[in-house]
Amino acid sequence: MEHRSLPDSVTHQLSDYIAERMGLHFPRQRWMDLQRGLTGAMTELGFSDLTTGAEWLLSAPHTKAELDVLASHLTIGETYFFREKRTFDLLRTKILPQLIDERRNTNRRLRIWSAACCTGEEPYSLAILLKQLLHDLNDWNVTILATDINSRFLKKAIAASYRDWSFRETPVGIKDVYFKRQVDGSYELVPEIKKLVTFAQLNLVEDVFPSLVAETNAMDLIFCRNVLMYFSPAQALKVVTNLYRALIDGSWLVVSPSETSQTLFQQFLTVNFPGAIVYQKVSNRFEHYQAPLSIDYSSAGLNDSAAAFVVQTPITPVFPSIIETEKSGESLFEIALSFYERGEYAQAVETLLSAMKERAVVDSKTFSLLTRALADQGKLTDALLWCERWVEIEKLNANAHYLRAIVLQELGDTDQSRHSLQRAIYIDPSFVLPHFALGNLALTHSKLTEARKHFANALSLLRQLPLQEVLPESDGLTAGRLSEIITSINGTEEALSSSRR
Repeated sequence: MEHRSLPDSVTHQLSDYIAERMGLHFPRQRWMDLQRGLTGAMTELGFSDLTTGAEWLLSAPHTKAELDVLASHLTIGETYFFREKRTFDLLRTKILPQLIDERRNTNRRLRIWSAACCTGEEPYSLAILLKQLLHDLNDWNVTILATDINSRFLKKAIAASYRDWSFRETPVGIKDVYFKRQVDGSYELVPEIKKLVTFAQLNLVEDVFPSLVAETNAMDLIFCRNVLMYFSPAQALKVVTNLYRALIDGSWLVVSPSETSQTLFQQFLTVNFPGAIVYQKVSNRFEHYQAPLSIDYSSAGLNDSAAAFVVQTPITPVFPSIIETEKSGESLFEIALSFYERGEYAQAVETLLSAMKERAVVDSKTFSLLTRALADQGKLTDALLWCERWVEIEKLNANAHYLRAIVLQELGDTDQSRHSLQRAIYIDPSFVLPHFALGNLALTHSKLTEARKHFANALSLLRQLPLQEVLPESDGLTAGRLSEIITSINGTEEALSSSRR
């Protein structure tokens, strides 16, 4: 391709477009980087010169595949195993042992998210570290989610084959124990570590999270390193706010040393360790709401509406009365929803329970939000109890069966989860998300034919919907975005399956 610099006005438009669609921020001082990346992308897309390619980019709607090509040329794939040694030393000696001790005598559940995983070295480093720390790892319900906007990075991560450059600061012995040397000189990760990590494409700026659908909720530890620096200040704040919501109380966010900021992370508690700064989500308010919820059914029959729900945990009256709330035009549900949207899940739960006790509010939207708020705190047993009461009252509510399935899946009960998903489809065959969830379950168990069938059913239903229509019980996911996600999964399902064997 002939390379000629674009006019500043065009480059400015391109920078704005890339920021809006992909979350990548190219200020004026990085415009040459932007033009170099675009030159490579436009060559691959078949344009003979950058000017023509720029005109096309700014004027036409673009497919997911075309945006993937852009992402592959505009994002940086510089990473290696156990990058930033002091951070991993902190995980090894402080953070993970504390989490493990807290969970060992309870639910034995850990959820970790590498939110910009690049070619996989970071999440696999976390998996190796957990393997070293948890000698009874098979007895735990461990989730390591790894996401990135760049689909080509993800394909390489799923293949889990690396060259010497990826091990340049790896502790002694790691390569010998956890990798097998291949005839071409590369090193392939052993299956027992590979299967611990689940990969998915995600745009931190455009996609909705936390989400039960995408399993980006109730995290104990999130790594989001060397990515916030590429966002505009407004985008970075949006992403950090959503990461805060994706964490449970007491959990941790790790960013790179160059990204630490008192302003950006003011919602978090800043914790200084020797050689590393990390951020903890700590909620000091509502300390009375610490005990697990329990339900006393002795006061009424199971189908007697809100009379069946007596919460044994005392509720401190911290909210306006029903009358005052109604006078202000804001319902308790709306107050709970505002708490939920800020990541203040305990407050959301308490508000919903107040509504139930004071007015016997037992409608679908209250049950749904209550289930989500509990699940997003990691209180899955409580979430399941309330969801099952919802099913008792509304046996033919497909949404209730679907949310029950998602909670069961997080609890590791795939058989019951599958049954609830099938029940949701029986009640409402046009309900898209249960088809999608069944496809993911089948893929997890390497049942490719079954997974393709469920994904095909979901795509067939999605084609009947407007692209921007928000799907029920989806946390804001649109029909168009779910179609893109399924298409991406279909394109890499063989690699995804092999990574989980």
